[in-house]
Amino acid sequence: MKRLPNHGLYIPLKTPKRGERWSEPKIILVSFLCILLPAAALMTMPVFSVSGLSFMDALFTATSAISVTGLGVVDTGSHFTLSGQVLLLVLMQIGGLGQMTLSAVLLYMFGLRLSLRQQSLTQEALGQNKVVNLHQLIKHIVIFAFTIELIGTIVLAYRWVPEMGWKTGLFTALFHSISAFNNAGFSLFSDSLSQFNHEPLVLLTIASLFILGGLGFTVVSDIHRNSHRGFQHLQLHSKIMLIATPCLLLFGTLMFWLLENTNPATIANLSTGQQWLAAFFQSATMRTAGFNSVDLSQLTHPTILIMILLMLVGAGSTSTGGGIKVSTFVVAMTATWSFLRQRNHVSLFKRTIATNTVTKCLAIIVVSGLMLTCAMFLLMITEKASFVSIMFETISAFATVGVSGGLTAELSEPGKFIMVVVMITGRIGPLTLAYMLARPKPSKLKYPEGNVFAG
Repeated sequence: MKRLPNHGLYIPLKTPKRGERWSEPKIILVSFLCILLPAAALMTMPVFSVSGLSFMDALFTATSAISVTGLGVVDTGSHFTLSGQVLLLVLMQIGGLGQMTLSAVLLYMFGLRLSLRQQSLTQEALGQNKVVNLHQLIKHIVIFAFTIELIGTIVLAYRWVPEMGWKTGLFTALFHSISAFNNAGFSLFSDSLSQFNHEPLVLLTIASLFILGGLGFTVVSDIHRNSHRGFQHLQLHSKIMLIATPCLLLFGTLMFWLLENTNPATIANLSTGQQWLAAFFQSATMRTAGFNSVDLSQLTHPTILIMILLMLVGAGSTSTGGGIKVSTFVVAMTATWSFLRQRNHVSLFKRTIATNTVTKCLAIIVVSGLMLTCAMFLLMITEKASFVSIMFETISAFATVGVSGGLTAELSEPGKFIMVVVMITGRIGPLTLAYMLARPKPSKLKYPEGNVFAG
């Protein structure tokens, strides 16, 4: 401290640095944990489960729900009471819409205004890079989500209410509608949706829900505002999603059918129409939904590889899904093609993609690869399982897909903790976590260019 002469005032010699303020990545992680840890503690209470849960199992389940992954160490339908299943519903909804979006909703409900910092965080979480009416955007997101979930509930209730009765049938329909739209993958049936592999009403409804949820709220909003003006007036991101999503679905469907139509343990014994339905459903669900209509433990290794690739790509940015995101994959592939063609710029749909966007996409892929490698290495030490099983389960957790080949139920305590970290990383984003750990310090200093031989 330094005393100013004749004033009796003291001022600090060192003023607080601007960088000492909490960064956005740290706020996102802490807000995630502030919901996760109390939810995990609640799940250990007897009212939420039939035979009780250890804290680690509760933490794993709560993480899986709020990260909309769907992996479970216990059977959801038989182990949790009605209260426990309702708690899972709430966590899935929070995870799907995002904690920043729901925080903004609560503030608006109580008549409070968002601070500039809160507006910045919410705008970033919703993928908005320009000034928008956040109140209006969040209102549209919530209305859209609840409307689609309500429609899904009504359609599924048409199938399950006659069989189960109004109370059980409606709740089962609501649970699966919310789980599907939020790409969570939790099911009240012990075999997920395998018993409905011959029912188009159930599978196509569930698939429609998680495909809509996986497009991303910004894409849906853009289509709502500009679709009447034609495809060319949509944002570049929306164009990428609307073209790449059907292409990925078609690719996955064709590959699954070609590789599995002779496998009697999966779809060989189904009719041709049922085979194509199962192939389409698995192709769609592998991009972060987490349901299954066939026994995944019986898939051939080539099919598993295709499924892993689809899981890694995932869904759209600012959506309820995970993965490295479709747009990241498309930009990285386009950048590679531009380099091979010796073009100076990366362009799509007559628009040049900014260099920092290309660099960010490549960084996401590299950081994701490093984190997955570390997680798989640790699981190979803690678990007695094959390399294929560990890779499949780890990528399923990281991409918040939630499909399992059976390893999750047999994980050791250290293995469960590793998977919890993987699911959290996959949900908040590997680059967000990397920013927090690396403490980035932007610099305007530029050194002379040097040549490096690559390749």
